[in-house]
Amino acid sequence: MYHLLRAILSKLVSHGTLHVTLPDGRSFVCGDGSGDAVAIRFTDSRAILAFLADPEMKLGELFMEERLLVEEGTIHGFLSVILAGARGQAPSWWEGALDRCRFLLRHLTTRNTRNRSRENVAHHYDLDDRLYGLFLDEDWQYSCAYFETPDQSLDAAQLAKKRHIAAKLLIEPQHRVLDIGCGWGGLCLYLTETARAREALGVTLSREQLAVADRRAREAGVEARARFALRDYRDVEGEFDRIVSVGMFEHIGPQFFSVFFESCRRLLSEDGVMLLHTIGCSDGPNHPNPWLNRYIFPGGYLPALSEIIPAVEKAGLIVADVEVLRLHYAKTLQAWRERFMSRRAEAAALYDDRFCRMWEFYLAMSQAAFEHQDVVVFQLQIVRKQDAVPLTRDYMMQEKERLRRNERQARAVGVALPPALGNAVQQQQAELIPATPGGS
Repeated sequence: MYHLLRAILSKLVSHGTLHVTLPDGRSFVCGDGSGDAVAIRFTDSRAILAFLADPEMKLGELFMEERLLVEEGTIHGFLSVILAGARGQAPSWWEGALDRCRFLLRHLTTRNTRNRSRENVAHHYDLDDRLYGLFLDEDWQYSCAYFETPDQSLDAAQLAKKRHIAAKLLIEPQHRVLDIGCGWGGLCLYLTETARAREALGVTLSREQLAVADRRAREAGVEARARFALRDYRDVEGEFDRIVSVGMFEHIGPQFFSVFFESCRRLLSEDGVMLLHTIGCSDGPNHPNPWLNRYIFPGGYLPALSEIIPAVEKAGLIVADVEVLRLHYAKTLQAWRERFMSRRAEAAALYDDRFCRMWEFYLAMSQAAFEHQDVVVFQLQIVRKQDAVPLTRDYMMQEKERLRRNERQARAVGVALPPALGNAVQQQQAELIPATPGGS
């Protein structure tokens, strides 16, 4: 078993430096000696067996249970050298068999009916709000930020994300907006107060998020225009000029993709525009990560474009624009992980050390996946009519300039906006961010 472990890790770690200590004190080194060294230790022989048998599931559990210890470096460093080395390598016959079984069973593990969706959302999003306050930006944006410059602050990048989305939606004063999976309400508030939509309805299945979003709207004095409801996307009624969904589609499940887009077509006005922002796989359909599915996001599934587009077409909708944000989420997760680890003691006071190890692994694994695997963010602009948006993408830049002016004006006249918006605008002005964003 020890020889097999050494053979597998030596094959994976071709670059970097990994020190491995076995339960009996023996050790070996993998890699070419470059980079910052990472040192791990297995505390018992059964931990090695578990790692060899099912690394996708067991690695996170071993770290949570302190049966795999990181004695030098971080768990993110260990995952990085492993995933970077695994890229392009065929899995072993055993791992391939596990992958195929999980792929075939994905419709069972992601069968997100109404009741199951509520349970899944409560598992993650109804945690103590103080936990999220430890690592999110001031506006509590729990999705991929948009970094216009490499060194942009997290708060400024999250504001840029909202601006980027609003520009693609082409918000006008008469528009009514639906936000499916509205989180803590930040995007709805931006679309009404900065993009200046007539009104916005945000729907969520999280009671905790709903309470915060309602309170924020009341505090800003805009509860008549920015409203929130505890509602499944399948049960929303009415007609909306704009629909946006950010970081929610990952919780739909592949068997409900058609239901989701049919619901959106029913709700979207004839000349309406929709913006879908979702994590996805750029290498085709895959199976849910078993550890994430059990401990972090029950029912979660990362779609491929080849799964999304047919469902859009089947619903009678048209894809007007596609953008792939590649390393933006890696930078977002790095910021979250660093913030979380700097306040780890506060998280442990809310929960316990095992919970903190679970969340450290979740943030580290997610960051490494965006850095070294085929995990990206898709932004799809979707319409019912071909002429619902202009012929070229120039309007997006023009819209961003309009939104920047609105942000500055709100700051100058002291409009009662969420504190994060004013702070992020101030940061952006200090950073002298150019009007035209760069890539990832």
